[in-house]
Amino acid sequence: MKLGLVSSILDQSDYQEVINILAEQGLECVELACWPNEQATRRYSGVSHLDVDGLTSKKAQDVLDYAAKKGVEISALAYYPNFLESNLKKRSKCAIHFLKVIDASALLGINLVTTFIGRDQYKTVDENLDLMEGIWTPILRHAENKGVKIAIENCPMLFTKDEWPAGQNIMTTPAIWRKVFERFPSPNLGLNYDPSHFVWQQIDYIKPLYEFKDRIFHVHYKDIKVFPEKLADSGVMAYPLEFMSPKLPGLGDVDWAAYVKALKDIGYSGYTCIEIEDKDFEANYEEIQKSIELSVQYLRQLVPQSIAS
Repeated sequence: MKLGLVSSILDQSDYQEVINILAEQGLECVELACWPNEQATRRYSGVSHLDVDGLTSKKAQDVLDYAAKKGVEISALAYYPNFLESNLKKRSKCAIHFLKVIDASALLGINLVTTFIGRDQYKTVDENLDLMEGIWTPILRHAENKGVKIAIENCPMLFTKDEWPAGQNIMTTPAIWRKVFERFPSPNLGLNYDPSHFVWQQIDYIKPLYEFKDRIFHVHYKDIKVFPEKLADSGVMAYPLEFMSPKLPGLGDVDWAAYVKALKDIGYSGYTCIEIEDKDFEANYEEIQKSIELSVQYLRQLVPQSIAS
């Protein structure tokens, strides 16, 4: 397994500086943020370390050459919008940009993109599955034609009242994964597996690794801390951030030793990327970079560089 970083936390850096920071930390890969160049609508979105509009073979080779020079691989191109949102104009813009991200991934020879399925937060699961089929069938067909795999992260995108009542990503539980894969049996559709989102949903984050081992294309390391005293006061029907908080790996409730052991058990040998969304380390850009260092120090106990290489 190779250890890397989701680049979106480095929103003040350009592509080359991102690669430099990762190389300095001894990281082997990066999940590269590729949002459109427009105003961000939520935290960690709107970051673009690769402009996929008008990407030429020459520009793509320059991108690859710089990363290779620093000993860093691009694990995937990342774009996480809501493809199923009720605003049809926004929905169309998301799909158009994502097709460009798929094309860029193929041009770069990465052949993997990471994203969400999306969700209309006011519709039922079954209604969203039907909506998904209409929207995602041409997207998936395009990816198949390009030889690109799509890894869906299992984040519910339900944190505050903005995403209430059902969140903005339907691909959130093993039960729903089965329904999605039944409708889309394509080998090009899989998972970007993040155990932290199962913690606050009270779902076993180890067991699904074994059932869905052939669908795991990419892996995240992000932690979640559930505060029992807050949960006892607010209950599970509250906005999730009222009783939990994203943390650096090792500062939350994920048993990372058990998680990495399970990844090795299933024979996973792909990319594993640290995702940082810990507000305790966002006072300034120096603190953010320090949080990367701390995360690397912790995870190298479990994913040593000699093994990751």
